[in-house]
Amino acid sequence: MDVSLEKVADPTLIEMGKNLKEAMKMLEDSQRRTEEENGKKLTSGDIPGPLQGSGQDMVSILQLVQNLMHGDEDEEPQSARVQNIGEQGHIALLGHSLGAYISTLDKEKLRKLTTRILSDTTLWLCRIFRYENGCAYFHEEEREGLAKICRLAIHSRYEDFVVDGFNVLYNKKPVVYLSAAARPGLGQYLCNQLGLPFPCLSRVPCNTMFGSQHQMDVALLEKLIKDDIERGKLPLLLVANAGTAAVGHTDKIGRLRELCEQYGMWLHVEGVNLATLALGYVPSSVLAATKCDSMTLTPGPWLGLPAVPAVTLYKHDDPALTLVAGLTSNKPADKLRALPLWLSLQYLGLDGIVERIKHACQLSQRLQESLKKVNHIKILVEDELSSPVVVFRFFQELPGSDPVLKAVPAPNTVPSAVSRERRSCDALNRWLGEQLKRLVPAGGLTIMDLEVEGVCVRFSPLATAAGLGTRGEDVDQLVACIQSQLPVLTCTLQLREEFKQEVTGTAGLLYVDDPNWPGIGVVRYEHANDDKSSLKSDPEGEKIHAGLLKKLNELESDLTFKMGPEYKSMKSCIYIGMASDDVDISQLVETIAVTAREIEENSRLLENMTEVVRKGIQEAQVQLQKASEERLREEGVLRQIPVVGSVLNWFSPVQPSQKGRTFNLTAGSLESTEHTYVYKVQGTGVTPPQTPSGSRMKQRLPGQKPFKRSLRGSDALSETSSVSHIEDLEKMEHLSGGPEQEALEANSPEQHPGAPTPQEAEQTGAFQNTAHPQVDDDHPQMWRPGSRDLRFAQPVNSHL
Repeated sequence: MDVSLEKVADPTLIEMGKNLKEAMKMLEDSQRRTEEENGKKLTSGDIPGPLQGSGQDMVSILQLVQNLMHGDEDEEPQSARVQNIGEQGHIALLGHSLGAYISTLDKEKLRKLTTRILSDTTLWLCRIFRYENGCAYFHEEEREGLAKICRLAIHSRYEDFVVDGFNVLYNKKPVVYLSAAARPGLGQYLCNQLGLPFPCLSRVPCNTMFGSQHQMDVALLEKLIKDDIERGKLPLLLVANAGTAAVGHTDKIGRLRELCEQYGMWLHVEGVNLATLALGYVPSSVLAATKCDSMTLTPGPWLGLPAVPAVTLYKHDDPALTLVAGLTSNKPADKLRALPLWLSLQYLGLDGIVERIKHACQLSQRLQESLKKVNHIKILVEDELSSPVVVFRFFQELPGSDPVLKAVPAPNTVPSAVSRERRSCDALNRWLGEQLKRLVPAGGLTIMDLEVEGVCVRFSPLATAAGLGTRGEDVDQLVACIQSQLPVLTCTLQLREEFKQEVTGTAGLLYVDDPNWPGIGVVRYEHANDDKSSLKSDPEGEKIHAGLLKKLNELESDLTFKMGPEYKSMKSCIYIGMASDDVDISQLVETIAVTAREIEENSRLLENMTEVVRKGIQEAQVQLQKASEERLREEGVLRQIPVVGSVLNWFSPVQPSQKGRTFNLTAGSLESTEHTYVYKVQGTGVTPPQTPSGSRMKQRLPGQKPFKRSLRGSDALSETSSVSHIEDLEKMEHLSGGPEQEALEANSPEQHPGAPTPQEAEQTGAFQNTAHPQVDDDHPQMWRPGSRDLRFAQPVNSHL
């Protein structure tokens, strides 16, 4: 700019150039300052804290990850189940890091390496699980392989699908058949992935008359296929189960395969029982799966390998269709999904793979054999010798009645009664499952709600044993825990009806029928202002039940108590938990009623105390004012003048009279203090009656916990001696005058040599400074509550 200005001779242009240069400099400086301010603002406000500055070191980042994984130290652990990551788990995790490193190689080396990894893994899996000449698709989502298989089946059956798209499907709708026992949400997932409407799914019911109730009904399936063909639909694919997601039952795969070949359908098999294909002996029902069109394997849970993909093995001769369906890919990153499994299979070897699967099957067989010897436990298994899944539940038959806790209703049973019985059964089994999960975390138990049987407990070691490290000792501990919990379940079940009758016959208590509660029962105390027709929350009742819950927990009994809203209502109730021993229900109900009534009475007394005291103070003020006016009339006006009154009092003294008032809180009335000054003894008024307490609580022996029945059988002698000892103590207490006489003797002057005599108390005014506060005529507003009475007294000669 300066060079060009030197060549310009016109001074006006030179001046304009200088001004432009200064203006541009000012604009550039302003823009630079704005950018710097914006940069500082962006760094301080928009960028998250961990990204500010020059970055963090690896230790800090790993510490952050550890805190996010395990939480703070103050927080309690959410679950005792922890994945047991052994050395084979580290190999699988190494595969993910190694895959990221391999992806940086040049294209030719990367292509050769990924092809080798994919082909080796596919060959090993096909040989291990007896699926000859198959291809493999590795996927993270377990259901993704089935979606790709459905897409392959559509391309195979609809030749013009690539060109015409869904117009081909509109003319002849495809139908995918799923078992009613399939995993929840599988049909919806397939429709979402394939873009098919829900009518394209056909739910095949399970057996109702013959065979397992969790197996697909083959005869009904054939009927559905024929009906769909008549309606112009195309039967496309059938999903069979080799071990259902719920109870591990296997469909009749051999018969289903014949049906699929007859109608040109694709047969896909999935389930946990496919893991047994690696063993030497395989049941025929599972072995038929090796002839299917495709199957999905989950070797990660079976072998205890974390972050290992699932595998879908399939057979198809057209590489172009598999490429279109997404089962094969030319991307190296897709082929590297098999790397963690490729490393893990080599580390374990065939013996290690078979040993883990065999160990899981032995655990299930061990539990089955043990549960057969346990009463009140029903096992729901298809084949006790081969099923690797054990599903069991608690049931009991009461003497002289129909079997209880049966989920299948009788034909002539009332639906409401069946529903109540079903929910009661489910509550007990759910409680049992929660206790077993807490006591034996290595068992990997799962609580399930089956459509027919109800709530059951499932033990599936193929899915959990390798990861949790379940051993045979854990199975033995599980059986021992089941046996220890059975007396609690049976005792609670037997006491429920007795508890209902006792609560129904007790005034002030209402039995709440809550079939979802596994304990003895639910009870609600009906206070005086309780609106029985309302379902809304009751603050007064909630306060009473909160105090009742506190009192019951202070008894330190073996029962557990909790407070919660009533079933189908918002009112508070007391929930009584499981009974571990023979409980005296009558004593329990009596204690609840007496304690709740006592809390209500105390609550009313406290609520009415303020109003009673306020009215008593007002009445006392009025009477003291009248007494002051009466004294004025008796003494005259002259005595009220300070100087004149002193002279008159000196010449003609006036004998003051003690006129006070005492306020009895129990009676709620004002009383005269004349008795106090005449007899030199404070009046105690009327003693309120004590709140009645349960008679059975008084007879509890030392060391005996509350709500226990009296001893029987071999303990009759000790019980008789204990009762006789109590009777002897009562007789001695009666002869000695009882505790009341002892209390009077303890309060007598002879028992307290240092206490003043009544004469000394009169001289020193001890009765004026008792625990009962007093209010004088000049200051009627000064008062404070005593133990039971409020005393209002006029001081002696207050003006002298």
